[in-house]
Amino acid sequence: MDKNFYLKYAAVEDQHWWFVGRRQIVEKLIRQLKLPNNAKILEAGCGTGGNLSMLARYGEVAAMEFDETACQLANERQVTTVRQGSLPDQIPFNDQYDLIVILDVLEHIDDDLAALEALSSRLKPNSWLLITVPAYQFLWSYHDEINYHKRRYTLKRLKRVVRLAGYSIGYGSYFNTWLFPLVAGVRLLKNLLKLDKKSDASGDLNLPAKLINKFLTFLFASERYFMNRVSLPFGVSVALMAQKNQSKL
Repeated sequence: MDKNFYLKYAAVEDQHWWFVGRRQIVEKLIRQLKLPNNAKILEAGCGTGGNLSMLARYGEVAAMEFDETACQLANERQVTTVRQGSLPDQIPFNDQYDLIVILDVLEHIDDDLAALEALSSRLKPNSWLLITVPAYQFLWSYHDEINYHKRRYTLKRLKRVVRLAGYSIGYGSYFNTWLFPLVAGVRLLKNLLKLDKKSDASGDLNLPAKLINKFLTFLFASERYFMNRVSLPFGVSVALMAQKNQSKL
């Protein structure tokens, strides 16, 4: 993605309902883990760094990012030193971590199995991997193309590749469920009418009007009260928590 895309990404990441809602859902899942004091946390593929301050509340954070522009923007937050790196072969850290988060990154990687295996080598025994990915191949749109996605996932497919990489599944669920009918309807209609490529490629990053953004944030983030209690049956995204060297559930 070009520099202008990342600049826009960084400008809205702290306010846009999707980023804020996902961050609150991820934080809720992290709280359930009861990480040790001064936990070591790695975010693999941190983008422009919008999650780093939240993660820093739960331990010592390290972060890596493939894109040079995004890496620079993430470092401007001055939460941690973000290093350039990529999965599976260029992880710029040799430490062992209590938690690794990889949020909407796995779908960008050609060999997702190799990436998950590489991350396992950086986890302490019985420590955790938290993943989010976009859901359902039938929702594929120009949004996926301009973001260089390789695939979208079902929960079943994500569980399969995570197990193949040697993890035990702790909790998995779809999320962004309440807004699924709206998002699916809009994307399918655009695909049917071939409107998607005519639209602004960065349109999904436009910040809605304040009241609408606040309402969408509330609606999306409210799903966190269900997360780790029940597995939501469908959604625009998938979340999965997996553990290294733990008996399978």
